[in-house]
Amino acid sequence: MDTFNARYSPKYFGLQKSVSAYTLVANHVPINARIIGTHEHESHYVFDLLYNNTSDIKPERHSTDTHGTNQVNFWILRTFGYGFAPRYRDLHKKMQTLIAFENPSHYADMLIKPARKVYDELIVKEWPNIQRIMASLAQKDVTQATIVRKLSSYARQNQTKKALWELDNICRTLYILDFIDDVDLRQSVQKALNRGEAYHRFRKAVAYVNGGKFRVHTEAEQQIWNECSRLIANAIIFYNTALLSKVYAQKVAAGDQEAIAFLRGISPVAWQHINLFGTFELTGTTDKVDIDALAARFADPDYSARR
Repeated sequence: MDTFNARYSPKYFGLQKSVSAYTLVANHVPINARIIGTHEHESHYVFDLLYNNTSDIKPERHSTDTHGTNQVNFWILRTFGYGFAPRYRDLHKKMQTLIAFENPSHYADMLIKPARKVYDELIVKEWPNIQRIMASLAQKDVTQATIVRKLSSYARQNQTKKALWELDNICRTLYILDFIDDVDLRQSVQKALNRGEAYHRFRKAVAYVNGGKFRVHTEAEQQIWNECSRLIANAIIFYNTALLSKVYAQKVAAGDQEAIAFLRGISPVAWQHINLFGTFELTGTTDKVDIDALAARFADPDYSARR
């Protein structure tokens, strides 16, 4: 792809240039997305995707892998009421960077010990500048990616940047301790990542109709193409969810516990029953899908969960 924002990425595209479609998935639903260059770090767009989400689905916690983490996301997301719950590939190394408000010698008898004391004086000194940055993000005067780039561009160590990092270190320390101690948290993070991977496979199947490649030339066309693909994916997910909900209500009314348990484990992100090829007519004259009629075939008491 020969566009301004396309870059080389040997890991994914060999000797070719391309872009990346970065998507925010809430449970199973892709609620926001944007096109970024393959040279850009995903973590710089986490807050922007969450804060600019205009759907009725409002996530409370965001999970990602190591690629979605940086030295400001814990603090920024916490400031705006979001939980940040990444899965670290090298958790044991992150445990060696924990910090505390007391000297490390104070925790000599603890199983997990901090590496150093918090630089609280630096945070107090830079607090007015940090408030200005947070206010700019809240008013959407500037994006997270722009702030990170500007703070990182200073030749010398910028004190405001160091204070932001220190606040992030505090939040990350609290999260890592919770992650180690809470089995439910670890499982929910893994489930969230699995759902994200399921959507990526689904999205790839939708895009494969076009050979899996962009057939556009401008950044605006890239965004339109990506949003059209997300619209198709959401339509299929909605159809699957509506049908599963009808069948689930039937089985609850019938008291079919085997079927109920089976349905709870089914994801709406499925496309084996969808024809993604051919010509589609999207006009008002087409017949509407009758979900009740489709669900009626499952109302037969002899229709087992195994079938």
